[in-house]
Parts: sequence; C-alpha cells; structure tokens
Amino acid sequence: MNKLPLVIQREFLTRIRKRSFWVMTFALPLLMIGIALLPILLSQIGEDKQHVAILDHTGRYAELFHDSEGYSFVRSTAPLDSLKSQGIQEEITAVLEIRDDLSKDPPAVSLFSFKQLPKGLEAHINDVLSRYLTEEKIRSYDIPQLQEAIQQSQVQLRVPTYKWNEEGDLDTSSSEIASGIGMLLTFLSYMFILTYGGMVLQGVQEEKKNRIVEVIVSSVHPRDLMMGKIIGIGLAGLIQITIWFVLIFSGVQIAESFFLPEGAGAQLVGGPMGDLSMVQLIFSTLRGVDVVEILVFFVLFFIGGYFFFASILSAMGAMASSDEEIQQMMLPLVLLLVVAMYAGIGSASNPDGTLAFWASIIPLTSPVVMMVRLPFDVPLWQELLSLIILYLSAFAISALAGKIYRTGILMYGKKPSLKELWRWLNYK
Repeated sequence: MNKLPLVIQREFLTRIRKRSFWVMTFALPLLMIGIALLPILLSQIGEDKQHVAILDHTGRYAELFHDSEGYSFVRSTAPLDSLKSQGIQEEITAVLEIRDDLSKDPPAVSLFSFKQLPKGLEAHINDVLSRYLTEEKIRSYDIPQLQEAIQQSQVQLRVPTYKWNEEGDLDTSSSEIASGIGMLLTFLSYMFILTYGGMVLQGVQEEKKNRIVEVIVSSVHPRDLMMGKIIGIGLAGLIQITIWFVLIFSGVQIAESFFLPEGAGAQLVGGPMGDLSMVQLIFSTLRGVDVVEILVFFVLFFIGGYFFFASILSAMGAMASSDEEIQQMMLPLVLLLVVAMYAGIGSASNPDGTLAFWASIIPLTSPVVMMVRLPFDVPLWQELLSLIILYLSAFAISALAGKIYRTGILMYGKKPSLKELWRWLNYK
C-alpha cells in the first residue's frame, strides 16, 4: 500500500495546526509594511531641531538663514571661543563663522560643531549660501532681466511612459515601479525557499536524532518518507503564499480606491504627469501590470525552486549527524541563494541583459532571478524554457537525494566520505 499520501497529510497538518504558522502568516505582512513605513514616520515626527549660532563678521549673510521645522539659527556677536564655551553648556549644535566676503574669498567660512554633524544641516547651509552667491554673481553682470531669463530658461522635463496592452490600449508604465515589484518578488522567493527548505532539513534531523525514523521506515519506504515531507511542507508554504497574496491584493485594491479616483489612469495618458500625485501614479501604473501572469509564474517557480533545494536539504539532513555538520553543509547552499538574490538585484537595471538571461535559466538561480524579470514582460518562451529546465533538474536532484536519504537516514556517528556517497548512489 502506498503510504505517501499519509506522510503528506501528516507533514501538512503538523505545520498548519501550529499557532505560530498562522501568527506569522497574518502578522509578517503587516510587520514588513511597518518596517517599510517606520523610517518615513520617524523622519516626520519627533524630529529634534538643530540649533546653529551664526557669527557673521561681514553682516551680510546672517539674514539669509531663517528658522524652519528642523533648524533654528541664532545671530551672535560673541567671540568664537565664547560660543565654544556656551556650546558645551547649552543646546548649540554648531557655530557658523563667516569671516569675509564669500564672493571674493569663498574659503572664508567654517562650520564648527561638538559632534559629527547630520548630513542635512551641512547641505542646507551650502545650499543657502551657494544660491545667494549665484544670484549675486548674476547681478554683477548688470544685464537687465538676466536673472529672470536664466530662471525661465531652466526646464525640467519628465517623459511619461506607456505600453500597449493586448487590446492595443495604452497603460501607464514605469520602470522604477516594475523594478520595485521585481525586487519584492525576488526577496519573497528567496525567503520562502530558504524558510521552507529549512523546515525540511529540520524535520529530517529531528526524526533522525530521536531515532523515530527507524520505526517509520519499517512501514514506509524512505523515498516516500522524504517526498511526503517535502510535498507536505511545500503545501503549507503554498497556503501561506496564497493568503499573503490575497491580503496584499486586497490591500492594494482598498488603497487604490482611496488614492486613485475613477478615470485617473485615463487622465495620465496623453496628459501632464503632474495631474496626479506620485502615489496616484503608482496605482495607475499597477493597473498596467499583468498580475495574474506574475502570480502564476511566481507560484510555479516557487514550487520548482522549493522542490530543487528541499531535495538537496533533505539529503544533507540524512547525511549529517550533528548540528555542526548541518551548518557546515548548509552554508554553501545559503551563500548560493544569497548570490542568486544579488544577481537578481543586479539584473533589475537590465532585465534583458546577459546576466539576467542566463541567471534566470540556470536552475540554481532561476527561481530567484526570474522574479525580478517577470514585471518586464519576459518573452513566454524564456519563462517556459526556464521552468522546464528547473523542473527537470528538480526531478533529477530528488532522485539522487532519495538514494542518499534511504541509506543516510539510518547512519549515525560520522559524516560520509565522497566514496561512501558514491556507493549509496549506486545501491540497487
């Protein structure tokens, strides 16, 4: 009697019955959103003012600086040494000293502080002084309306981008948004494959350490045990992915109804890009993304990539007899996935380049790298070719892993040598 369905059922139910599985399923997307929004929120609230004392010996520049949300400027006539002493006792962030006419002697300005200055303060001071000196230089030419002519001649052009859909209609397009979607899919693919592959490795090791596997294999074939564990845990992963995408899709739809008014996408096509805010432009662009195709291929590549790496990890778990051996054997695999993720990051700027193409074809990296290419309308033959190679490689690896698993799961005491592994692979 085939016991594979029973093993799959056991592994699947064991995972989804855990409270931690459902907590992470619903809490992790919210946590990721919170992590993304936290820096923005922190930059807008609770910001301490930077207090700057201005020591202007010329009397020409101090009036250029005005208090703002983040900066407070105080004019002073005290000597520099006195300000230094005050700064130690009071809340003075820095002292700006201007010693001479900056149009004639640009180095005659210094900014002193008691600690490393924040980047924004230095940039703000440089911008204020540079803008004033530029205007003063223009006025020195004594050409009527020269400054107005220069200002009017400055043009900032933003070229709107569109793409034709299958019906021949125009959709708003953005390479930045497509790259963002691709990077998110790349990270999710890397995270899911590593997480659920690690669960397979952990499950194999637990059964081997507890010696319960010796009882199980008396009624279940070792290959069925390995495949049941891989498939059962993979099904739990698919459940989690499905819930994540439902939550994300629902969240996007709700947010779109708030930020993107009806017909806003049509306003952008052929119209000025400034009609809508950047948030509205993002949602309008998302309408032109083939979400169904992306999700289908994401799931297919996750299944293939998970099957490929989980087979390798199950064989590693069967070979190892201690946690130290597991860490040593798993490190190259983790580094390989990290390399795949960085290859995906590098491919985002040129999704049709040589690196992106070959890294999305080779099965060791394709489940991760192909994710960054999906939003860029990859030719269907490349997607299918990558999937065929990935699945063929996964089946081949699982066959080899099954031969190692059936022998290694009952071996204890030492890590097998390459000669022993070769013997295991040739057992009939």
